[in-house]
Amino acid sequence: MAVSAAVFSILKSLWLFLSITSVASNQSTTNGAFNTTEPNFSHTVTDNYTEFESTPSPGGTENSPVAAEPLPVSGHLLSAKTSADSLCPCDEVLGVCDTNCCCDPECGGEVVLFTSCSLGSVRSGSQQLCNQEAAYYTLRTNVNGYSELQSAVQKEDNANIFCIRSQNRIDGLSHPSPALPTDTNFDLLFKLFAPFLWRMENSDQAAPAGVQDSRGYQYGDLLLTTDSSGQRGTFHLPGPGVTPDCVNSPTAFLKNQSSRCSRRVVLKQDCSSLSALSLDTYTNIQLLAGKNADAAVVPVKLASVILESTEGTWSELTDGGGENLTPVLLNSSCFNVVVQVVYVLKYNPAGAVVNASVSLVLGPVPEAAQLLDQLFQIQFIQEAGGEVAVHHSGNPGYVVGLPLVAGKRTTDGITRSINPRETLSLLTSAENQDCLLGPHQRSPVLFGLESTSGCTLRLDDIANCSLVSQLLLDVLRGPNYPQDVASFGNCSLDRSLDWVQIETDTSSTEAQGCSIPLSLHLDIEWTKYGTLGNPQAKIVSIKEVIQINTSSLDVLSGGSAVYPIRSSVSFIPVSAPAVPGLRATPTFNAKLPFDFFYPFV
Repeated sequence: MAVSAAVFSILKSLWLFLSITSVASNQSTTNGAFNTTEPNFSHTVTDNYTEFESTPSPGGTENSPVAAEPLPVSGHLLSAKTSADSLCPCDEVLGVCDTNCCCDPECGGEVVLFTSCSLGSVRSGSQQLCNQEAAYYTLRTNVNGYSELQSAVQKEDNANIFCIRSQNRIDGLSHPSPALPTDTNFDLLFKLFAPFLWRMENSDQAAPAGVQDSRGYQYGDLLLTTDSSGQRGTFHLPGPGVTPDCVNSPTAFLKNQSSRCSRRVVLKQDCSSLSALSLDTYTNIQLLAGKNADAAVVPVKLASVILESTEGTWSELTDGGGENLTPVLLNSSCFNVVVQVVYVLKYNPAGAVVNASVSLVLGPVPEAAQLLDQLFQIQFIQEAGGEVAVHHSGNPGYVVGLPLVAGKRTTDGITRSINPRETLSLLTSAENQDCLLGPHQRSPVLFGLESTSGCTLRLDDIANCSLVSQLLLDVLRGPNYPQDVASFGNCSLDRSLDWVQIETDTSSTEAQGCSIPLSLHLDIEWTKYGTLGNPQAKIVSIKEVIQINTSSLDVLSGGSAVYPIRSSVSFIPVSAPAVPGLRATPTFNAKLPFDFFYPFV
């Protein structure tokens, strides 16, 4: 008995030594290279279960040094919160009795038909604990031959000398891996980590001048208007609905819009009476600077008026004589009809509208016309940044539906127009659109949207074949044809390596005497670039394919035949399959002291 007591005393001393060594190792690991997460995880071992709690780490960032904590005095484990008889691992279907699952609370009268218990015992704690609760389930047969359930909950003792009887460190024995964000725990993780990712601005900072008493708009808010009586309304911009007919739709803050729609008119009656044709309809607008009740009123100012002649030429009106610009019917045409409207709204960093202007194009419409096409645009410009030099189509990757960013290469870098519509464009199909007779309607190439359009070619004389060929190529390419396209939607102009040159592929021709381009097709290859969770669209290649006629054009001369000329664009994804990158499992270089087995060795 004395020998056994001595051995037990030695083992107890050895166990205390191991506990202190493990605690020191955990403290070193927490403060060292293995602490790769921001929160500290508290691992509390109880009599019947193990519970993890997540709390933000002190200091705010993951690189903050963690002060060494003194070891607490050994104490007893916390009291159990979950009993073993409330656990049932074999209960797989909620609300239904699982066959032979004796601990399933849904099983009442079904127990008499059980043949055995699929789970004989349930333990609520770890096997490392010296004692824990265990629930036992057995079946016995009654006198009638049916099964009866017998259950009992009792304490179980662990005879292992290295079992855990008391805790000597709050953090426990290990630090578990951080939880991955899911739909259920995202809000909790966001609250834990958000303060470390973004530093909140000081609430007592002075607001910009003129906006202290005005609550501005946020992205997507509807713009508000007011009339002379103080009645509030919503600012609308016409656009196509289910049909090409113009329908008023509300305008949202910071959402640039461009739409083209048609109106059915009888100009003999509507020329001077239809408000949609008059300049005053688009200029007599009072916008509200913000959403609050006492927001300032911002009138829409007339920035410019361009008059279109019957020949299609434009001239800017400089005398400002707005009173003489009402629609009027003269010589079988309705003059001063609004055909284009462009709004420009300036806003400050607080989201309040500080200035609004409109530019109009007025033109003549034949009295016999039954459809009137109108173009409407609205742009938002931040006041602090002045005029927008360039328009982006993504940050950084392209966004589906926005125009490609294109420019021309010079010795100083890339140059591009400030007009977002003066980019890579295609012909817009229209009724009776002759390729050699302008003006031609065009639309920008929008990322991710494939399209096909064109015009009709009728040759009256093929004597000037080279002139016709060059003229037709210019029509297919459009004015200010770019040479390069940005690989990302926000590429800088001074980094020419981020721009992709447009390659030209002209098909061989066997025509005799004259050759002209019959179609222009753009093949745009793009890929997903960046992280697996948030890939960005990147253009890697763009090729211009021009097809030339392979037969004589004599059959097209004389105006007896019409040949279609087509322009098209297609987007080809070339992304490689995404492969998630996983970090290697860390290895632990555990070293024991040289006298670890003393006094046994």
